[in-house]
Amino acid sequence: MSRVAKSPITIPKNVEVKLEDSRVSIKGSLGVLSLSLHRDVSVDVSDGTINVRNNLSEKRSDVQAGTARAILNNMVTGVSTGFQKKLTLVGVGYRAQAKGNVLNLALGFSHPVEYKAPAGITVETPSQTEILVKGCDKQIVGQVAANIRSYRPPEPYKGKGVRYLDEVIVKKEAKKK
Repeated sequence: MSRVAKSPITIPKNVEVKLEDSRVSIKGSLGVLSLSLHRDVSVDVSDGTINVRNNLSEKRSDVQAGTARAILNNMVTGVSTGFQKKLTLVGVGYRAQAKGNVLNLALGFSHPVEYKAPAGITVETPSQTEILVKGCDKQIVGQVAANIRSYRPPEPYKGKGVRYLDEVIVKKEAKKK
């Protein structure tokens, strides 16, 4: 069995796990997430832990068990504490402003860019050059951050653009005469 799938997932006190056939629903203070399990994987919920097992002794089912365990762990973490991604704007005149679930971006284009966040995702702007994407689903938080970054990815010569907070841009040297 997969080494990842062998370790149990501990369920916090404020999280409720419901198991119906091959569907797992996890409810917490930040929301509700659900997952349809692969046919090669089964889940046991007992004594405040979630255990993932594979039904077959094949490599494919080991892989599916490890993946299911990682996704379930992210779901438990998401509904209890949540996930967040931080983006920074680098460049003269680059600004961000959040109004409800709409993010207005000034990125050096001739027009402002408006990004509407999907349901369950909150976008905050602590300052004009910082964007904070929060939510309970790790995949959607990462996708929203990637969509915002794709409007103006950092360029390699000056480093201007939208970048993740911990992202390192390796700058190229300008062409010499």
